[in-house]
This record gives sequence, structure tokens and C-alpha cells, in this order.
Amino acid sequence: MMNAGSYLTHLLKQYDVDCVFGIPGVHTLELYRSLGDADLNHITPRHEQAAGFMADGYARATGKPGVCFIISGPGMTNIVTAMGQAFSESIPMLVISTVNAHGRMGSGEGWLHELPNQQSLISGVCEFSHTVHSAKEIPQVLARAFAVFDSCRPRPVHIEIPINVLQEAAPEAELPSLVTRIQPATGNSDAIQRAAELINNAHNPIILVGGGAARSHASITALAEAMDAPVVMTVNARGVVPSEHALAVPASASLPAVRDLVDASDVVLAVGTEMGPTDYDFNEDGQFKILGQLIQIDIDAQQLMRSHIPKVGIVGDANQTAASLLPLISRQVSSHKGLSRASSCINGVTSVTSERDTRYLELLTLINTHLNDPIIVGDSTQIIYAANSYYGSSKPNSYFNSAMGFGTLGYALPAAIGAAIGDPDRCVVAIMGDGGLQFCLSELATAVDANVRIVLIVHENGGYKEIKQFMSASKITPIGVDLMVPDIQGIGIACGWTMESLSQFSDIPDVLERTKQTECPALVLLQDDIFS
Repeated sequence: MMNAGSYLTHLLKQYDVDCVFGIPGVHTLELYRSLGDADLNHITPRHEQAAGFMADGYARATGKPGVCFIISGPGMTNIVTAMGQAFSESIPMLVISTVNAHGRMGSGEGWLHELPNQQSLISGVCEFSHTVHSAKEIPQVLARAFAVFDSCRPRPVHIEIPINVLQEAAPEAELPSLVTRIQPATGNSDAIQRAAELINNAHNPIILVGGGAARSHASITALAEAMDAPVVMTVNARGVVPSEHALAVPASASLPAVRDLVDASDVVLAVGTEMGPTDYDFNEDGQFKILGQLIQIDIDAQQLMRSHIPKVGIVGDANQTAASLLPLISRQVSSHKGLSRASSCINGVTSVTSERDTRYLELLTLINTHLNDPIIVGDSTQIIYAANSYYGSSKPNSYFNSAMGFGTLGYALPAAIGAAIGDPDRCVVAIMGDGGLQFCLSELATAVDANVRIVLIVHENGGYKEIKQFMSASKITPIGVDLMVPDIQGIGIACGWTMESLSQFSDIPDVLERTKQTECPALVLLQDDIFS
């Protein structure tokens, strides 16, 4: 008979889980007893924060929740930052941890890995946290977790299991051959009809798309064409409408030209976007406005009433609701005014892009060209800040980073590893600064262990240059931003990476082509002055 730990791993397989990220510890041994029998791949990072970032990247690449096995105490304190990033970005993540046995948890007696209250620790970075007090609870709490992932706003879920419960005999009933999955709801039909009426009477409609619509590319593109509406995409939505499409506006709504486009729109359809400040008011000037009639589609009813109160609010899945709205659109679009509006906006954005930012964007264009449209994962670094302002992708879920929302450092490398595991047929590129890389240098070894094909591009600018520039602009003497940077090339070689270091921008195409010739992960060092 299985114990509870083995029962759990076999149940995860029934939910189409194929990979687990975690660092084994004495408290989680029973979770590993049947991991091989359940045919679950296991990836061992060098730090639990990286486990969470890997699960995040995996989830974005696959659409499935990233799953982590985490020890009680320090394992949980280490993964909190990654859970916070995933919570902020609405990324599905299942964190299964241990906790001290009944009679010991929260006792204050000093048991190994004891925390006073793990649930209190992580309450602000998960949709819910549940303590399993009996093995028979496991099927129900997993069903509840996947109901969140499948049909609600997908955020991290935490399940903690006391060590003594892991050792319990599993329920006598056999494992189900199938588990129940819940489909997300389509919006209210009356609300969809009211939305269609507003759109059909509009003169200059626009669509704002966020990460909640990242898997709705076909329905959103068709809707944009039917509406003759430009589509402004947040960072997490880049590629929902391919960048080469004439209605695509893959640019930040914090930019003046994009704001002018929104201001001139008499009907604004917002789909799967919380319309948060880091996407719409990055400089915190308070100038982003919705002057037209707002229609908002979101899976989260509360979110509809946070940033802007809509004229029509529709609670529902982005893809299904957009598909239901599409046949009701009957606008006359013979003039194709939307195409010229989108083109004019993009021209306005590019005309004021600085020379240095243009270089950064050219780098991403070269990456796309020479690495066959890879997944690009970014850290909080200067190249990515420029790309977040104006960079388009041909496919959804192919460009994401930590420079928005929660804004962590050390994200890109582990998240890229997770994305490469989730989508092994595509090249994955991580872009970091030499300061951010020092948060996760040890994960260079994990990439080799995991046998993933990734290209890590490191901007060598001597530490935290973005913050240094902010200090100088604020007339603050820069302190704590100029770092001793270790020999990244030597560390990369020691970890089994192929290395490229260049000082001429013109060398980038040849270097990128060479990274395709090796099965090992490739690390490319870019000196700061090549962008001058």
C-alpha cells in the first residue's frame, strides 16, 4: 500500500504534471519515494528561489502550473520571493511543502526547520494555503488547487503536509484513472451583447490586451480585425497579435504616442489586463486616462473594479469571451482607419526612441533573426527596460521578464531553464545584467544538469547601472551600485558552458550563429560600450 507521499506524486501525474522543481531534504524524503514510479521528471536548482523562478518560466512556456517540492522552514522562506513574482504576474504555481509533525509545528521548542506559522509567512503571495491533516484530504485539496489554475485567476497555491501525515497509509480507494477539471466560464451573454452594441457604434475603438489573454491570440486577432481596432499589448501580452500585423501596437501605454492613441479612442476594450501602473504608468506621472467608454473582460470580478470602473464589465475567460463577442461585431470597416491609427502610433514611438535604446532593440531583433524566434526571458536590466517600452514578438508567451510588477532580480536565468524544460524544441534566451546575474550564478550549474539549450546574454555594465543613473539624476552620490564583478567567463567555463565575449556590436550575428552549433548552454558577454 502507498503512503501519502507516494499517493500524492501519483495523483499529480493524473493532473498532467510531468516535472517537479525542488531540493530534496530530510523533511521531504517521502515525496521522493515514488517520484520515479510516477514518471515525474525532477530538476534540482541550487536555491529554492530559483526553483520558484523555474516553475514560473515552465508555466509560461507550457500553460501548465509549475510544481515545486520545498522543505519546511528555510525552503519556504527562500521561495517566497518567487511566489511573490508569480502572484503579481498571475502565474500558476503549486508549492508543496512539508511542515513539522503534529504536536511539533509551531511549538516554539526549536524542532528542525521550525517556523511559528508557515501559512502566515506566505499568506500574501498565494491564492490559498492549506495544511493537510490527513492523507484522505490530498485528492480534495489538489482538486481545489487545479480549480484555481483552470478556471480562476491563476496564482500560486501552497499545500503543506506534516511529516507524520506523509508517512500515513494512503486512502484505500484506488487512484482515479481521470480527475475532474473545471473549464473557465464565458462572460454573461447580456453583458457581451451590451459590449457589442458599444463597439458597433464606435468610431475609433481600441483593444488593450494583458497577460490574462496570452493564450487567446487567435480570438483576439480576429476580434481586432472585425473591429478595425489597434491592439496595444502589455509586456506579458506581446505576440498575442503578431508584431508584424498591421493592427499590432507592441508598446508601453506609458509612452506619449500610445497614450494619445488611447485618448482618441471612443470605445476601449480591455481584455485580461489589470491596467496596473507598471504597464500603463511606469513613470508614475498619473497621466494615463480612459476617456472613451470602457469595456473590460477579466476572469477576476474584483479586478474589474480596481483601476478603472468599466461601462461594461464582463467576468469570464479571455479566450472564450472574446470568441463569443466576435460574431456580434458588425462595424463597417471599409476605411480601415484602425490600420493608419496603429501605424501612426508606432511611428510616434520609434521617432523618440533614444539611440542607445534603439541599439538594445536592434540586439533583440538580431536574436530573433539568428535564433529562429526564440523565447526571450528578461531580468530587471537596461536592455529589457528598453524592450518593454517597444518590442514586439511574433508569437505569444515568447517574451516575458521580471522588470514589471513585482520586479525581482535574478529571475531570467532560472526562469529560462524552466521555459526550456517546458518547451525543449525552442531555443530560449535569457538576458541579464552582471548585477542581476550575481543573484543566481549557481544556477549555471543547474542548466548543465538539466541538459537544456539556452543562451544567456549578460550585459557587463559594472553592477546596478540603472539605479546609478537614477541616483545621479536625483543628485544623490551613487553608493552601493558599483560592484566587484567576478570572472563570469571563468565561472561559466567551470560550469560547462560555452563562452563568447565580444566588444563590437557588429560581431553579434556571428556569435549568435555559433551558439547554434553547440549542445551546451552558451553564455555571451556584452561589454557596455558596444551600445554607445
